[in-house]
Order: sequence, then structure tokens, then C-alpha cells
Amino acid sequence: MKTEFRPTADQIPAQTLPYPASQEDMVPQPDSDLSNYKPAGKLKGKVALITGGDSGIGRAVAIAYAMEGADVAILYNVHDDDASVTKSKVEEKGQKCLKIMADVRDSEQCKDAVTQVIKEFGHLDILVNNAAYQMVQFEIEDISEEQFRRTMETNVFGYFYMLKAALPHLKEGDAIINTSSILGLIGKEFLIDYSTSKGAINAFTKALAQNLAKRKIRVNAVAPGPVWTPGIVGTMTAEQVDNFDNNNAMKRAGQPEELAPTYVYFASEDSSFVTGAILEVTGGQVSST
Repeated sequence: MKTEFRPTADQIPAQTLPYPASQEDMVPQPDSDLSNYKPAGKLKGKVALITGGDSGIGRAVAIAYAMEGADVAILYNVHDDDASVTKSKVEEKGQKCLKIMADVRDSEQCKDAVTQVIKEFGHLDILVNNAAYQMVQFEIEDISEEQFRRTMETNVFGYFYMLKAALPHLKEGDAIINTSSILGLIGKEFLIDYSTSKGAINAFTKALAQNLAKRKIRVNAVAPGPVWTPGIVGTMTAEQVDNFDNNNAMKRAGQPEELAPTYVYFASEDSSFVTGAILEVTGGQVSST
């Protein structure tokens, strides 16, 4: 058992990394190893596909799922080294991990990813849509059409493409979990396109849950607040990263492993009567100021 280290805002120094950033280059390292997590076999025999699974929240979810008995496929776009770390950590828990390099903005690559999962494991029970793109712009005029399109294609179209690819293989009792954001509910002045995309994910989650209820496939979303992930140091200024983030009641950013149990909850029978829910994990952030 480790002694938990939850850095307060003043323990996170100013830093930036080239986008897309690698988790291995961050100071301090995000906490995603789940070493204090107590599994109970809640996902034994299941297979999960997690987009954005190489680092951050995706890595923590992959490890938690493995601890609960699931084999895992992680889809990632760039950092093979980060993906290899995640794979090794899943395998340390006694489960299989399939790495798939793909871009969720391409529907054919999404279809191919699911095909690889079925070929490797024979079935698919849990889809976690987690891949995301954001880039800070302080003025609306600075958001280019290219950036707006990339944000929507990654954060919204990518979720739709993965859903379409996975759905023929999902059955009664299976689960779809989308990663939203508190910004989809409250907005953020320097992340306008990102906030917009996350608001769309909230609506997508609720509407899809209603649509798939007749098939007894549950659809829910996790809405994180500020979380210490590579997306922060790769998209924000050094000044924004310095003392990140005290904009909540707990006066610190969350760590990826603090999010992972919510994804276990939505994937397991513990949430058998929950669909269309958006679970906020924000440290008490309730406003944009």
C-alpha cells in the first residue's frame, strides 16, 4: 500500500509540453496506478475497449478494469511508449491488453479497431469513449475553423463512430461509458469549442440511453472536473498550469485513479438501474469562476 499523494495546486509547477504530451514527461507524474484500489471481481470475463487508453484517465480505467477481471483493448493515436506502459500495467494485473493505434476521427479506423478486438478476444462488452482534443484560445476570434472541426470530429464524431462500430457486438447487460466534462455543463471562456463538444456528449449520452434501453444496453457519462493529465500540459499555457487547479472546493486537481472507480461502477452490475446519467467527479467545482 502506498501513501497517497494528492498534490495541492501550489505543488504543481509551471510547465508546458508539445502537443500531444506524454504522461511520462509530466511533473509530478499523474497518479494512475490504482495501488490502493480494492477490486471485487466485478468485471470478470468481460472485454473492454477504451479510447484514449494510453495515459491519463484512460490508463487508470484500463488498470481498474484489469483489476476487476476484464481484458482490455486500448485505442490511442500517437504515444506508443505511453500505450506500452499501460499495456504492461494491465498485464501485471493478470489480464490481456491489446494496443491499437488509430484515429477516432476516421470511421474506418474505428471499425477496424473493433474488428481487431473481436478477433483477439471473441466478444466486446464495454465501450469507453474517452479520447478527446482541446486547445486553449483566449479569444473567440482565435478559434480557427480547423481547430473547431478537429475538436468536434474527435470529441463528438469519434464517439459516434466508435458507437456505430461497437454496437453490432454489444448485447443485453453491456455498457457504454462516455467521458464528458464539467465544462459541458458550465462552459469555460478559453475552451469554447471543447465546452461545446462536451455539452453535445451529455445530450448524446442521454438520448442514446433512451434509444438503447429497449436493448438493455446502458449508456452513462462521467463528467470530470480538473484532472492532472497530459491534456493539461499539452494544451494550456505555463501560467495556467502553474498551481493547477484550485477552482473547486478541494483546492486541487483530481488524479486519474480517482476517476477510475466511477467507470467501474458504470460498467458493472452495481449500476444495473442507472442509464442516461452524468456523474460529476469534480472536487466540488460547481461554477466556471
